[in-house]
Parts: sequence; C-alpha cells; structure tokens
Amino acid sequence: MKIKYFSDTDTALFEFSDRAVAETKEINENIYIDLDRSGNLVAMTIEHARQQASLPSLSYEHVEQGPPDKAIQRTTKARRKS
Repeated sequence: MKIKYFSDTDTALFEFSDRAVAETKEINENIYIDLDRSGNLVAMTIEHARQQASLPSLSYEHVEQGPPDKAIQRTTKARRKS
C-alpha cells in the first residue's frame, strides 16, 4: 500500500494494489474509489484532504489475530456445562 499527498492540490491518494483500474466511482464530491475489472479496490482519492481526512495526522496499526483470551475460553466452557 502506498499513500501519496499532493500539497499543491490538497489531494491524498491511497494505492492498495498495482492492478489496472477498470472503473472509478464517486463516493461524494471529494472522494473517489478506483476498482479493477473484478470490483476489487485498487485506489482511493480524497480531494480537500485536510478537511476530509484530518491530514497531516496519520497513524498506522498492524493488528494480528492471536489465540482467544483465556477468560473467553472459560466463559465458553461454563456455558457448555449448563
């Protein structure tokens, strides 16, 4: 994934893949999404990005799914005994 910000036009471009764009859909007057021929998201453009997306603040969080919490497992086991 790539994120590009063009300060001269206040436009943010989020590129999710390198697939060819087959269609662009307008979400509203400032947000557009690009789709490939299978309907998968390729990119998203946000015009007037400072107002629309709270730029220049940006954070990234990678969340991995781990094993279920032991408290949840105990609750599940308790329900099964009933």
